Amino acid sequence: MKLWGGRFTKETDQLVNNFNASISFDQKFYRQDIRGSIAHATMLGKQGIISEAESNQIIDGLNGILSDIENGTLTITDEYEDIHTFMEATLIERIGDVGKKLHTGRSRNDQVALDMRLYTRDEVLNMDNELKELLAVILRLMKENTETYMPGFTHLQKAQPVTVAHHFGAYFEMFKRDRSRLHDIYERMNYCPLGAGALAGTTYPLDRELTANLLDFYGPTLNSMDSVSDRDYLIEFLSALSTIMMHLSRFSEEICIWNSNEYKFIELDDAYSTGSSIMPQKKNPDIAELVRGKTGRVYGALMSLLTTMKGIPLAYNKDMQEDKELSFDAIDTVKGCVSLFKGMIDTMRFNPKRMEDSAKHGFTNATDAADYLVKNGVPFRDAHGIVGQLVLMCIDKGIALDDLSLEEYRSVSPVFNEDIYEAISLKTCVEKRLTLGAPGPEVMKKVIAAYDEYMSEN
Repeated sequence: MKLWGGRFTKETDQLVNNFNASISFDQKFYRQDIRGSIAHATMLGKQGIISEAESNQIIDGLNGILSDIENGTLTITDEYEDIHTFMEATLIERIGDVGKKLHTGRSRNDQVALDMRLYTRDEVLNMDNELKELLAVILRLMKENTETYMPGFTHLQKAQPVTVAHHFGAYFEMFKRDRSRLHDIYERMNYCPLGAGALAGTTYPLDRELTANLLDFYGPTLNSMDSVSDRDYLIEFLSALSTIMMHLSRFSEEICIWNSNEYKFIELDDAYSTGSSIMPQKKNPDIAELVRGKTGRVYGALMSLLTTMKGIPLAYNKDMQEDKELSFDAIDTVKGCVSLFKGMIDTMRFNPKRMEDSAKHGFTNATDAADYLVKNGVPFRDAHGIVGQLVLMCIDKGIALDDLSLEEYRSVSPVFNEDIYEAISLKTCVEKRLTLGAPGPEVMKKVIAAYDEYMSEN
């Protein structure tokens, strides 16, 4: 069955049918298609465009189709062009000619625009929930590791001492921003295109406010041409998903580094690792690597849709059918990545001694040694040079700044006294950093309290 054909005198070539068809992927939003049709049929009945009895008959038929798809007694088959054709054909088969009245005052253009918007809106909320669960794991790890010292890095070089709580807090901020972006997308996209028709509305007295309300939109869209040709919301969503994947990929890269034999900061749980087919000693961070790898896949979906949309004149064009397949894949990919990543970090174990030793032998307290001199009257530029000489001495001896004798300190500068060891201990280095956003435990308590409040309110 086709929803068109009266204008044509011969059958479409089978290859054209196959090329044109979208049911292999647009069946994914059968629930949204049925929900939209129920809202449309409800409005048609209330407006007297069809009778209330006919409206109720259509709604009952649609609910029956939904139930049968959900329980597996009705299968969506590829003999139909798209999910809309399948639904209408099945409805007519079940309730007769009354089913033919469902499409009154509606085009496939506004129908598919609605379905995609409903589907995307649902997935925006699903993604937000996934991120909230990930944030809950990150926050738990922060609370447990406010005094787990580790090196902070710039340029992948050990820079200054921080804590695991502080380091993970950076990712909490990233994923919190991701949730904010999703909220913004929801606010902009939550307007209903149903009733826009093919591009110029309809002569039927539709109540677009009613259908918008029935579908939990803020209201109807205000331009029928834009209604059927707008995919900004999907581009925004794919952009937000790409940013989420970028954050996950950065985090995954660090997991891979920390898991390496050279670092040994963490040990991944066996359930989130794999072995080698030839090297029995291997325990590979495959989940982190795959998350990192799948980032390009999601970027590809965004670039594909941007490229598809860039040359399309108003209003609807068949090119826009390309909005679905890669978008569905990207959405499923990101949800899977967030879920698996959450499980991976929830079960991994830290090696606090290894992390602390790495911070010490990476001279992350060198800045604090320079600050010690400055506080004792040495100009900063001179202090910088003095500590540089001490670092060279440590490198030559294979020791940390903490391991130098006071005599060795004073051989470079007589300003040093016994209190240098307390000044450059990792505990002191971290605790005295009390500006908001720094790793000091007192300020971290305030940040964690703010995160707790955020999680309870959002």
